[in-house]
Amino acid sequence: MFTRRGVHTDNIMFEHLKALPQDPILGLLQLFRNDPRASKIDLGVGVYKDAQGHTPVMNAVKLAEQRLLEQEKTKSYIGPAGTEGFGRAMAGLLLGDDCPLIDSGRLTIAQTPGGCGALRMAAEFLKLCNTDATVWVSNPTWGNHIPLLGGAGLNIKQYSYYSKATHGVDFDAMMTDLQGAQAGDIVLLHGCCHNPSGADLNIEQWQAISNLLVDKGLLPFVDIAYQGLGRGLDNDAAGLRLLAEQVPELIIAASCSKNFGLYRERTGALMLLSATEEQARAGASQLFSAIRGHYSMPPSHGAAIVETILTDTTLRANWQAELDQMTQRILSLRDQFVAEMDNQGMDFSFIAEQQGMFSFMGISPEQVLTLREQHGIYMLDSSRVNIAGLSIENIPAVAQALKTVLR
Repeated sequence: MFTRRGVHTDNIMFEHLKALPQDPILGLLQLFRNDPRASKIDLGVGVYKDAQGHTPVMNAVKLAEQRLLEQEKTKSYIGPAGTEGFGRAMAGLLLGDDCPLIDSGRLTIAQTPGGCGALRMAAEFLKLCNTDATVWVSNPTWGNHIPLLGGAGLNIKQYSYYSKATHGVDFDAMMTDLQGAQAGDIVLLHGCCHNPSGADLNIEQWQAISNLLVDKGLLPFVDIAYQGLGRGLDNDAAGLRLLAEQVPELIIAASCSKNFGLYRERTGALMLLSATEEQARAGASQLFSAIRGHYSMPPSHGAAIVETILTDTTLRANWQAELDQMTQRILSLRDQFVAEMDNQGMDFSFIAEQQGMFSFMGISPEQVLTLREQHGIYMLDSSRVNIAGLSIENIPAVAQALKTVLR
């Protein structure tokens, strides 16, 4: 038996730990990296890619960083809430610069370590509000939603969302399921560019959901991680803004990873809309106390970039032009893919009707495996693909491979 300074192995704390399965996306990435085929195609990992397959640094981000390098005078802490400038800029981006809620005293804003940090701290806050809180998430939803929210101790229930038969939102089933929610329950909604399905709610459906939330006393919790990558910045926030106008309370978790390309900077925002100013002050005290007990202070660099861009007219115009180009590229890839599949005699028109970076191909896990092993095309077992991983050059190969496995 191994001993060191008289300590026996049966006193070692870590020896009883069991290895967990690898995260599916990280595992797929490793398989892709280990594949020696030059023709391999990555449609799995959820980051934006340009026509060359790179995830570029946006020019507006580079210019903002240069300005920060010249002007930044300290690396001191910024406090649990982050900077007021970042919070106000993000509120304007999400709710509209002229939204009266921004100066109403009802809005609490926290700068967070990415969208994940916003989601987790929202969960911790909800646990303080109600130790038995239940949050409803869409089926399917982003793979990290349930671990982030359930890990804080929230009860999780699912509502129907995506129809494999129609490749769109099964709204009737969604509304039926949410009729079963109890007053005080929380409903997690994707603000736009639903991950993983790409199937979004229209504005009439947002209105119907708003009515249901108010009638049943449910709390909306909107995760908006892809604003600007669907139908444009304002259109992508239309449902969120409708809710903000009509519900007494609202939680928003936002990410700057995708629309600013700040993945590794971990830049996000959490917003609480309270029914009154007094409740907002109480909620803020609880939220910032919880933040202090978890990561204490948020990282600053990414948020400083966002604040610099959004508060400078020229930089903001440059950023929005770049973002629009990214969005148009994704929309064009959707159309090109549908056209190529049509040339192969297969109807994938639903891909062009969806929004954002993700869609389901609608094939089986066995067919996904065949694509990977025989054709070097990588996607999640659910057949979720990152549309931005397509290109003019590889679309014909993907279409031909799909035709082969679907025969």
